Amino acid sequence: MLWGIALVALILHVAIGSGNAGQPFLFRMNPVEVVRHLFAGPGLDDSHNHIIWQLRLPRALACLLVGGLLGSVGSAFQAIFRNPLAEPYIVGVSSGSAAGGALALVLGLGAWASGLGVMAFAFMGGVGSLALVLGLAGRRGRTDVQTLLLAGVVIGAMLASVLSLILYSAGMDSNQILRWMLGSTTPMHWNKVAVLAGAFLIGQAILIPQGKRLNTLAMSEETAQRLGVDTKKLKATVLMAGTGMTAVAVGSVGIIGFLGLVAPHIARRILGVDWRLSLAGAGAAGATLLLFADVLAQRVLAGGEIPVGVVTAILGAPFLLALIRRQDG
Repeated sequence: MLWGIALVALILHVAIGSGNAGQPFLFRMNPVEVVRHLFAGPGLDDSHNHIIWQLRLPRALACLLVGGLLGSVGSAFQAIFRNPLAEPYIVGVSSGSAAGGALALVLGLGAWASGLGVMAFAFMGGVGSLALVLGLAGRRGRTDVQTLLLAGVVIGAMLASVLSLILYSAGMDSNQILRWMLGSTTPMHWNKVAVLAGAFLIGQAILIPQGKRLNTLAMSEETAQRLGVDTKKLKATVLMAGTGMTAVAVGSVGIIGFLGLVAPHIARRILGVDWRLSLAGAGAAGATLLLFADVLAQRVLAGGEIPVGVVTAILGAPFLLALIRRQDG
């Protein structure tokens, strides 16, 4: 059901979306016409067909995939950390990916292979940050969750300072870097969509089969171990898969805040707390939220658009405050 809603959101995004930055609103299309062009395929000698296949559809699919990546990872992380406030950036991956991506932009690799240079550097930065966190948190062959969280905060702060140093030392106009860091889905190219699709499919193939084990781990680590779950292997699998998925997402569109926090709660409200269902549902909820947030980002300002990460932060912050208040109550 949730993925059906996400599909409808994708069609609406294509129907009323934009082309590229600086062209926030070309013209509306009838959703039925959008579906017709999608089935007809690219290459028709038609302006609508060109706009759909070359401008709007790649951006809409990127929103679908990035939202799906962040929502799924957020759900899995909330289970392994047993914390409803956990989200994909909790182990410092956002700071590592942002530092890597910013370094690529400073080195002039932003346009390499239509943006794949940024994605590659962001991925390496995110995975490197996880390695540092695990190195700090590991003690005598085991990793304590609370120590892992603290190490993530420390490494995230350190890498944020490294990012500031990169920006300060670059001696260049930092608007491009800042726009990417705030979350921007434009410009979007098919090669980046292909990488996102690969990360999404591989990530889902790794995370979804862990649903039953995540159910037991979410109760307590001792309960999971009594039921025969190798908690060390499970946490390592989820952390590495989640970090890789998040790094690809950050490398493609920058940092999209709150999405990976909010989507899992929506999925559990609709599907229940069973991670065998809610993990995939969180991906669908994240995809839907990012598609609608990106439409708002294109339409809020006349003659321009704002970074989509700003929209998700503005909408997600009240949700986070309400969640904290409910926990305190």
